[in-house]
Amino acid sequence: MTTQLPALPVRDVLPALAHALTAGPSVVLSAPPGAGKTTLVPLFLLDQDWAKGGKIILLEPRRLAARAAAGRMAELLGEKVGETVGYRMRLDNRVSGKTRIEVVTEGVFARMILDDPELKGVAAVLFDEFHERSLDADFGLALALDVQAALRDDLKIIVMSATLDVERVSGLLGDAPVIESQGRSYPIDIRYQDRGGDSVEDTMLRAIAEAHRTEDGSILAFLPGQAEITRVATRLQDRFDNNTAIVPLYGNLTQKEQDAAIRPAPSGTRKIVLATSIAETSITIDGVRIVIDSGQQRVPVFEAATGITRLETVRVSRASADQRAGRAGRTEPGIAIRLWHSGQTAALAAFTPPQILASDLSGLLLDCAHWGVSDPATLAFIDAPPETTLAEARKLLTSLGALDEAGALTPTGRKIRDLALPPRLAAMAVAAAEEGQAETACLLAVMLTEQGLGGNSVDLEDRVRRFRQERGDRADASRNLARRMAAELKGAPKSSEPIQPGALLMHAFPDRIALQRGGRGRFVMANGRGAEIPETERLAAASMLVIADLTGRAGGQRVLAAAELTRAEVEAHMPEAITREDQSFFDKASRQVRARRVTRLGAIIFEEAPLTRPTGESAARALADGVRQLGLAILPFSKEAMQMRDRIGFLNRSIGEPWPDVSDEALLDRLDDWFVPFQHGITAIADIKASNLSDGLLSLIPHERQRELGRLAPTHFEAPTGQRHPIHYDGDEPLLSIRVQELFGLKTHPAIGDGRLPLLLELISPGHRPIQTTRDLPGFWAGSWRDVRADMRGRYPKHPWPEDPANAAPTTRAKPRGT
Repeated sequence: MTTQLPALPVRDVLPALAHALTAGPSVVLSAPPGAGKTTLVPLFLLDQDWAKGGKIILLEPRRLAARAAAGRMAELLGEKVGETVGYRMRLDNRVSGKTRIEVVTEGVFARMILDDPELKGVAAVLFDEFHERSLDADFGLALALDVQAALRDDLKIIVMSATLDVERVSGLLGDAPVIESQGRSYPIDIRYQDRGGDSVEDTMLRAIAEAHRTEDGSILAFLPGQAEITRVATRLQDRFDNNTAIVPLYGNLTQKEQDAAIRPAPSGTRKIVLATSIAETSITIDGVRIVIDSGQQRVPVFEAATGITRLETVRVSRASADQRAGRAGRTEPGIAIRLWHSGQTAALAAFTPPQILASDLSGLLLDCAHWGVSDPATLAFIDAPPETTLAEARKLLTSLGALDEAGALTPTGRKIRDLALPPRLAAMAVAAAEEGQAETACLLAVMLTEQGLGGNSVDLEDRVRRFRQERGDRADASRNLARRMAAELKGAPKSSEPIQPGALLMHAFPDRIALQRGGRGRFVMANGRGAEIPETERLAAASMLVIADLTGRAGGQRVLAAAELTRAEVEAHMPEAITREDQSFFDKASRQVRARRVTRLGAIIFEEAPLTRPTGESAARALADGVRQLGLAILPFSKEAMQMRDRIGFLNRSIGEPWPDVSDEALLDRLDDWFVPFQHGITAIADIKASNLSDGLLSLIPHERQRELGRLAPTHFEAPTGQRHPIHYDGDEPLLSIRVQELFGLKTHPAIGDGRLPLLLELISPGHRPIQTTRDLPGFWAGSWRDVRADMRGRYPKHPWPEDPANAAPTTRAKPRGT
């Protein structure tokens, strides 16, 4: 078939690719945009001896790219999609018994391999545009490598990209050979237009107008997201005649709208395509020879602490900038205009950060449990999933009943995993099926996972109503998918009683059930965090909500999608969520411990009634909460206790274990260890005893080592005169402030810690003014004492200033009269 393939650059390396795959199981192929790797490589592999009778699976990062790749390959074969070449994605499948090349989206492949670990009938798996490093691609490759190592040593794995960190990928694939295809199809003239302080939209408008005026051909303009595209498209509508079409291209568009965007402009006309990064890879927009790149993209960033995935606008990587520029040279020489200063390119990150480092990993963890792996880090990931994010995912899946305490999949977890939905929404569907509401729940879940269905209203009741009536292939396919999902769930017979979205969503987002507090549009969620809805929204007046989507950082979270909820619905459908308990708490105003009986849902308190003042451990723990709120400074430490703390802290810094850290932060972290056990019968800050605090601090030291505190870090130093002087431990090193005459006759430097830790001596005059500091007393006697003596004997003539202080008698007194 090689001779029948188009003369694209990648064709030159196909013999080397065939040789590498005959000799080994894996290959890394690096080929620039326009080289033809996406379409030529799968077709070429069909004729390899090891592929006879087997399927070639080609993974694409997006549905648009998958359809385009399948269409182009089918066209090269003179066939329709669904014959030799087909595609498979969430809402659209075009495969048949004849299909040998399946182009699939990355998420679909992960489910394929999880459901069929042997990948029966599959000869090779190709990961295209792997540089995008999506979570599904990383996970799919990890699973494919696991299958290759344990079950299918004949399975071929090819990782392909135009811009790729080939060394790391090759290492992951067992030092697989790297094959590089050189050169683009056509040259690209890269130009820069620094936008200075202007907005991206204004700069883009000027660049488009100038390029349209001075250059031929259609234009592909990359903008961060749908909002910018919509605004730029509106401002461009009246600038050009009917011979130039303004076409948006982003993920929320229907399949027909997306396919129309990449079709060539009719003869004699031009097209301006305003696109997100959806157009960055694996597609050719015929007629485009000008690319204008804003240099920005919108990426999801997951915060484990809040459980929120928010969209951030960030600079593209150098790899993405190269991919975008490459779109200009696919069919003829092109121009790439970058809306930044040329010097800024070197400051761009080399590659787009992998999603696995900034994504919700609950779905990954659930799939790993299904695979029989409790720790995802044991799989072959290029970048290990962060443990903090995994911990939050485990916590969530356990709360949903999907994992047991050992991290194994539960029967409920198996049902959740079998649905092609995020774990939260799958848990909602499983719970709803038990109440005969599977179809409604699946409809709601599919709507939430397909952007734009039902519109963009914050009110999910409104969106569901619109989605049920929505026309179009995408809406029809989504409703059919929901019905198929519901049919897979075995639960109670379909209920005839209608149920509102809020009563369903609380099973998915129990931590985001919210109560209005603080006025219209202001809510507190069961997880203790606040969220806001614009006051103009109908839901702003609701007393309770369940929030399905929100954005923003902690303290300023804005609701994007929610449904109204009532307490009666919670009690009817999820009664275990509401608890009644007696609790002790610290009243900050009175600085006392109080008790109350509360009815609550997480951090939401519905009712409370006062109880008699508590005693015992519960009171002590509430008092500790007060200390955490007010800080350690509120505690009545005695002077002796503060010195003890300084001494312990010094030993911790100089020796380490077993001497504990007694900094403010450490003591606040360990209040349960040293504070709570010593507050028997205490219910107010004012009643705390200083002696109890001292006993608590001492308890942090192992009992058998407590006596060593006085020996290693004594409170006082006994001078040669017999006088005791306090040692100060509140600085960086222990300090002894002493009159120099009291050290006469001392030939060794004073030290503590069994003589290993020298004191810092602050030598003072008879007038109690510092003379000098030293860490070497013998050296001071032999050295600078002469200058000190000469200066001091004139100031204090009544006091002894011997020439040889190391052999003089120590004294606390002035010289006798007449001497």
